[in-house]
Amino acid sequence: MISAGEFRNGMTIEIDSNVCQIVEFQHVKPGKGAAFVRTKLKDVKNGGVVERTFRPTEKFPQARIDRKDMQYLYSDGDLFNFMDTESYEQIALDKNTVGDALKFVKENEMVKVCSHNGNVFAIEPPLFVELEITNTEPGFKGDTATGATKPATVETGAQVSVPLFVNNGDKIKIDTRTGEYLSRV
Repeated sequence: MISAGEFRNGMTIEIDSNVCQIVEFQHVKPGKGAAFVRTKLKDVKNGGVVERTFRPTEKFPQARIDRKDMQYLYSDGDLFNFMDTESYEQIALDKNTVGDALKFVKENEMVKVCSHNGNVFAIEPPLFVELEITNTEPGFKGDTATGATKPATVETGAQVSVPLFVNNGDKIKIDTRTGEYLSRV
């Protein structure tokens, strides 16, 4: 059991039979009255974020989230297929569970499959991926004074803003959390 006074960012707890991750917390000691903990909680199943306050002595059970490395195999309509590389067991997840997590992930790459009590609720892509540019407009000389960017499509079909010097066929590094261009490879 974890008391509200021990909350930290990223911790997962069970509140009212829901699994929530602490996005942000703040321990508040007002001049008058008792101290309290103000939090932003993200429901890991549906992604909703709520703000709640707790007394520092309130206790909650810590939720055990299992993260397993699995290989993304292919998509078949609305189903996405993954394989455990140790046991070769395969699972298929629907589009609602996967969401936008595979926007920058190619087939046969490793991802983390997150589950709670055997129920898969999310996919975590690698933090950084290297993808090839398949379509972008050519950049013009002289447009670099402002650090301008242009839209580009990568091999997974996702859109990324890239600097003007990046061309078709270039490999780039992308941060999957923000979808930002980092560098050419």
